Amino acid sequence: MADELIAETLTGKLQGATADSVLSFKGIPYAAPPVGAARFQPPGSPVPWSDIRDATRFGARAVQNERAFSLAPAVLEVFAAGLPEPASEDCLFLNVWTPALADGGDRPVMVWLHGGAFISGSGATPWYDGSNLAAKGNVVVVTLNHRLGAFGFSYLTEIGGAEFASSGNVGMLDIVAALTWVRDNIAKFGGDPDNVTIFGESGGGAKACVLMAMPAARGLFRKAIVESGPAVEMMAPADATLTARQVMKELGIATAHDMVAAPAEKLIAAQNAVLARISALSFANRRRQGFNPVIDGAILPAGPFAPEAPAIAASIPLMIGTNRDEMNLFFSHAPWTEGLNDTSLVEAARNFVGDRAGAIVAAYRAARPTASPRDLVLAIATDQSIRLPSLTIADRKVAQHGAPTFVYLFTWATPVVDGKLGSCHALEIPFVFDNLDKTRLTGDAPTRGVLADAMSRAWIEFAYKDNPNHAGIPYWPAYNSTERPTMILDLQCRVENDPLSAERKAWSA
Repeated sequence: MADELIAETLTGKLQGATADSVLSFKGIPYAAPPVGAARFQPPGSPVPWSDIRDATRFGARAVQNERAFSLAPAVLEVFAAGLPEPASEDCLFLNVWTPALADGGDRPVMVWLHGGAFISGSGATPWYDGSNLAAKGNVVVVTLNHRLGAFGFSYLTEIGGAEFASSGNVGMLDIVAALTWVRDNIAKFGGDPDNVTIFGESGGGAKACVLMAMPAARGLFRKAIVESGPAVEMMAPADATLTARQVMKELGIATAHDMVAAPAEKLIAAQNAVLARISALSFANRRRQGFNPVIDGAILPAGPFAPEAPAIAASIPLMIGTNRDEMNLFFSHAPWTEGLNDTSLVEAARNFVGDRAGAIVAAYRAARPTASPRDLVLAIATDQSIRLPSLTIADRKVAQHGAPTFVYLFTWATPVVDGKLGSCHALEIPFVFDNLDKTRLTGDAPTRGVLADAMSRAWIEFAYKDNPNHAGIPYWPAYNSTERPTMILDLQCRVENDPLSAERKAWSA
């Protein structure tokens, strides 16, 4: 049984647990509950407590749609991760894993931002358990929850006035509050508040991109890692206002204050109804429609990476990359992918690229002459929505001539689900955390452990020294826009210049 232990924070003492030499503290409130009149408002300071608070269980998840992405049953089965925590608007909690408490260790701090776009997920997913990273790298790992969907990103400023000036970005302000908590408290957990790396996958990667462009987050982290989550652009105020009005129409209400008073279950139902009208195939536009951070000119002044990289992040080293078969997670079992031929392939691709479908398909067919029509259309969708925007961010970061950028391409393919997933979206996460035993997604081949060790150590090294190189991988050079050196992450890691270059060039032809 795990030993009980006590940690001190600025708001009170915590009782945690220890297992296998790693200490864990879960469900720590980093801000005041955003409930009642505090809905749609910036997070308040955490409420102090006098007794020793139990920190052995995760806090509540944000209110969310439990089936936000309609994954196929076969895919959901390998993603199954036990019963999730209850959902509540009172969800501003974080979790800490550390090798020791208040020992002056000055360990790098790695703050994980969960995926799920900006509408689902939590920091308590078993894949995200920080024990192995903390033990292997002598680092402090933090995960967190924040407001999602309509609760975190309803832009009501043009509807309700200055009182709701922050409403379109309160979910991001929650993350800033969590990073502020880390700055103020993490030394008590053996971490260095001046050496914080933010990292995240999918929506978590997008959150890292947004934080790089937020003045309020400046100085709260030193490095960033973006895994399959590029955010070049975000919501325009007009589009965000339209979304908010659609939610209000679903609810049958007329004012921003009516939104504040709406029951949570009705608000999430209205959110789901609005999202249901957005085609799942419009993946490339996902950051500019629905519920996302809003370029309001203040909290998020621009971009994040349009028309250029944010100047305030020029000194932030960046690691960014993608998985070869990202869209296989979402569409590998979609009925429309079955029975495609060369003619129907172009029509299928038109859903993603419009009138350019013919030319893009021809270029991909030339680059991959033996690929099936299904694999070609999924490759096109992957590149359009994730790989190419990630390279755009890398190019724009390099153009600043500031801190270095490192680019990777994850190509290890999982054998589960009859091999249909390939190197799908999210597959790299258990390798990064060295948590292969916490998911069925990676299968059971013992050789995959070599890659997990190489990747987790690269992420740890980046947190230590702004550079992912270590003895277990070939030399990984910083990225440039000429040779485009890219680390291929597979059982045999290697560096390639401009991998999949023919496909990349097809988009600029």
